[in-house]
Formats: sequence, structure tokens, C-alpha cells
Amino acid sequence: MRVAMMAAAVVLLVGSGGPKKYAVTNDRALVVTREVLVKQGYDVVRVERGGPDIVVWYRAGNRGRGKGKGPPVRMVIHRTEDRVVFLQAPTSILVDIDLRLKL
Repeated sequence: MRVAMMAAAVVLLVGSGGPKKYAVTNDRALVVTREVLVKQGYDVVRVERGGPDIVVWYRAGNRGRGKGKGPPVRMVIHRTEDRVVFLQAPTSILVDIDLRLKL
């Protein structure tokens, strides 16, 4: 069941033609982003707030293999007039964010 929901969400994300917009606050978007990243095994390194953008820096965690942590990767949460848009976010992370923001 969950696989079918995720597949449907991927189809919606890929077929939308542009970044999805959510009617949530910046704070809610940031909290959900942190929760999803930690759930998927990433470490949130830094959060930068500047103007309408929030830049979230994260990296892959150790995952118990002893190979160290991955390089920092950037994700941007951009605030438009009354919507939040996720920029530079991988599809695997964006699918979980999409599911959580719609609940």
C-alpha cells in the first residue's frame, strides 16, 4: 500500500512540470524537512535564513559502515507570496516531504 502511495506521489512530482508549491509557513516546511532528512538517515548541518529563502545544508550520515559522512548538500526552501517552494531537493526526499505536508 505504501509503495503504491509513493509511486503515485513520484508520478505527481515528475509530471507536474515545475516545483510544487505548498500553502504552509516557513517554520512548518523547515520542521517537516528536518524530520524527513533525519528519518532517511541524513544529518542536518546548518540552516541559513535570509530574506524569503531558507537554505538547509545536510549530509549523508555514517549509516554504521565506518566510512565517514558525505559532503554537505544544499536544499532551498523559497517563500513566494503565500506559498513555499522546495528548490534543489532530490526526488526521494521531496516525495516524503510532499506526503507529510499534505497530512
